[in-house]
Amino acid sequence: MASARRVLWSAFGAVSCAAITLAAAPAHAEAAAAAQDGPALARQLVRKVSVEGVNRHLVAFQRIADSNGGRRASSTPGHEASVNYVAGKLRDAGFDVTVQEFPFTYTETQAERLTVGGKDHRILLMRYSPSTQKGGVTAPLAAVPVDETSGCEAGDYAGVDVRGKIALIRRGGCGFAQKQQAAAEAGAVAAVIYNNEDGELNGTLGEPGAARIPTGGVTKAAGEELVRQAGQSATLELRSLQEQRTTKNVIAQTRTGRTDNVVMAGAHLDSVTEGPGINDNGTGSATLLETALQLGSRPKVNNAVRFAWWGAEEYGLVGSTYYVRNLGFEQQLDLALYLNFDMLGSPNAAYFVYDGDNSDKTGSGPGPYGSAQIEKAFTDYYASRGIQTEGTDFDGRSDYGEFIAKGIPAGGVYSGAEGIKTQAQAAKWGGKAGVAYDPCYHHACDNLGNLDRTALDRNADAVAWVIASYGVSTEDVNGVPPRAKRAEARAKQHATVATTHASKGENLR
Repeated sequence: MASARRVLWSAFGAVSCAAITLAAAPAHAEAAAAAQDGPALARQLVRKVSVEGVNRHLVAFQRIADSNGGRRASSTPGHEASVNYVAGKLRDAGFDVTVQEFPFTYTETQAERLTVGGKDHRILLMRYSPSTQKGGVTAPLAAVPVDETSGCEAGDYAGVDVRGKIALIRRGGCGFAQKQQAAAEAGAVAAVIYNNEDGELNGTLGEPGAARIPTGGVTKAAGEELVRQAGQSATLELRSLQEQRTTKNVIAQTRTGRTDNVVMAGAHLDSVTEGPGINDNGTGSATLLETALQLGSRPKVNNAVRFAWWGAEEYGLVGSTYYVRNLGFEQQLDLALYLNFDMLGSPNAAYFVYDGDNSDKTGSGPGPYGSAQIEKAFTDYYASRGIQTEGTDFDGRSDYGEFIAKGIPAGGVYSGAEGIKTQAQAAKWGGKAGVAYDPCYHHACDNLGNLDRTALDRNADAVAWVIASYGVSTEDVNGVPPRAKRAEARAKQHATVATTHASKGENLR
């Protein structure tokens, strides 16, 4: 998942990801649940897509990472090997495969340090932040007053002097890039943005080269402590390597089905530079690959199915954005919908479905028309298996972003990243309350031991079900009926015309 909210390690310190003891998972209830009513193709694909098949691809990704410096980040040999693995499997299965190369700004963190009064605070460098000098910058802390749009506008700095100081800004009300811009214009030499909810905080500062001052993120608790220390001297060191590179997307499409009403599904293939990225996002990539292989290149579908493995997602959704922006308007119209799969086997798993209709009222609003129907397709499937779900916001963290921006309906599922599981969620899903869904998120310990394979199995079934169902019909999303229904409608129309002419005594031959 994009490093807009990256975690290198958490407050769990030296506790191994594998050491987290999960509560017994709730009964799957699949045997007791009534069989989901749907297309035969969907039922068949669910049976064929197994967690064993998905896991085999994850083993491959782990070995690729182990052979290439422990990572599969875009533009590195590990990512190139991952691209070759996925593309090779698809070509062998007969898919129409394209490998799309594109440019991006590669970044790699070199230093993250914030010290106040002899105490070090964990801070995460925001993507595309300018670097401090080696050794950092030392300046007083200045707390920006808190309101609904803290630090977003010039007026927010009227009551505080941040000139030559490190601005402390609460998250919320506008993007991180706007906050650092306003702080820079007020004279701050750096910005520290603190979270407005539990958990670590990182972000992306707009486009490469646009940010003006070094900017990092800290937790809510750390930020509130720093605010109480306003006026004290702090040393902030944030440095990264930034350089232009190229990387790749892998696109594969079935050779059957309508090409003007395509069902598209995607997952990012790249890891962060810190680790192998087996949950994030080996799980989404492996599930999508196994689904494609089991569906086959010539399935009996009404709508072509297009699969994508995105590059440079961890650098700001670059690969998916590049792909969508390089489609002409008519090519975008050919896409009936987009399904996104990013992190499907978190070790302290949640069952989140993208909130297409904004029924959870969490802030970013609904997706384009059709997104609510996609959400329902997933929630209905989970419900048929006795699994409760919760909505998750279209918050810009993953590759649905540019599709939504172009009006393409979107949806998907997600098992959680650095967010903290609540007591209610633990009671509902099992696992451990007060612990991140994935404590190894964006860290070297995101390996084969960092998975809940029961959650992965359930999520893989949901992926297979919804992809196959929309391969048969997208009528509920965009009004395009399946072939058989169109033929039936035409036959009824012809029969009506024939009856009308016959009643008038007309000879139709």
